[in-house]
Amino acid sequence: MGSVKDLQVIVKPTKDSMGIGRFHFSDRYSIFDWGEMPDYIEGKGVALCLMGAYCFEKLEEKDIKSHYRGLINERNIPAFVDELEKPTRIMEFDLVNVLRPRVLKQKGNLTYDYSMFTSNLCNCLIPLEIIYRNGLPSGSSIFRRLERGSISIEDLGLNHYPRNGEKLVKPILDVSTKLEKKDRYIKWEEAQRIAGLTDGELNDIRTLLIKVDETITHVASKAGLKNEDGKIELAFDLERRPLIVDVVGTLDECRFTYNGLHVSKEMARRFYRKTTWYRDIEEAKRDAGKEGIEDWKQQCESNPPKLDQALKEILSKIYLAAANEFIGRRFFDVPSLSEVVKEYRNCMITV
Repeated sequence: MGSVKDLQVIVKPTKDSMGIGRFHFSDRYSIFDWGEMPDYIEGKGVALCLMGAYCFEKLEEKDIKSHYRGLINERNIPAFVDELEKPTRIMEFDLVNVLRPRVLKQKGNLTYDYSMFTSNLCNCLIPLEIIYRNGLPSGSSIFRRLERGSISIEDLGLNHYPRNGEKLVKPILDVSTKLEKKDRYIKWEEAQRIAGLTDGELNDIRTLLIKVDETITHVASKAGLKNEDGKIELAFDLERRPLIVDVVGTLDECRFTYNGLHVSKEMARRFYRKTTWYRDIEEAKRDAGKEGIEDWKQQCESNPPKLDQALKEILSKIYLAAANEFIGRRFFDVPSLSEVVKEYRNCMITV
């Protein structure tokens, strides 16, 4: 069980063979590394399942390999999106091994031992999140990292300090850890080292990221969505070739905007940034880092409140409307995305 989807293992992977797994997409949501939040967004799971499957199928058309095997239809067999008679929240995929870095504590600080990730390891998850950024909308972590000095404009490949809302001439390629208690942004040199990547593999991954970005950008544009940024996760197959895994192209994996307004998980983030709980988790993360405590949530003095009810209902319609227009098929009986976005704008004034 994950924070937003459940994993069903049909066939376990071994060292020398892939397994088969199924994601059961739920209506749960997660933000700020907290895990499961206290309420649900109705329809979110089935919408993301269909959007992710559609993107996998578009990537396959471009000969970009993934672990995707199909969606499980009402007859309990894999099917493609255009073969579905009704929506489903179950996706089947090839399953690889997940090796986790060992947690160490040195001089009061937490560190991670990645020595098991060698240059000949196959059939396993790569312990990184690979991120593209086509623009820098409000809420982008880039601005906070620049303010803290943890990244420079040179690191970003820019020749100027970026503006809020800036559209980039070429994408920023970014990377973070994936399997640590609190994911952290790192530089590409560290990413290569901890994942045991060769120079050629690192270049292949960056090239692959750009191809995925271009594909999702094209698909999203048909729904009137601008693909501001997004992330992918990767594994090595049995021959150590990179494979797209987890899910891509959804409102959780990407930050989309519609006429300048966020249409993604950022909508929930904006609500929670105004709460006392958000200030508490930021303080808890800082304190845990200073004290070498792995589970920062134990340091948090409060729990998240529930979403505003009116906002929650609008978010549900946004997920469903986005899926309809993303795929180009009316799976869900909701207004158009443009109509729901107007409703969201009005809701922002009162929430």
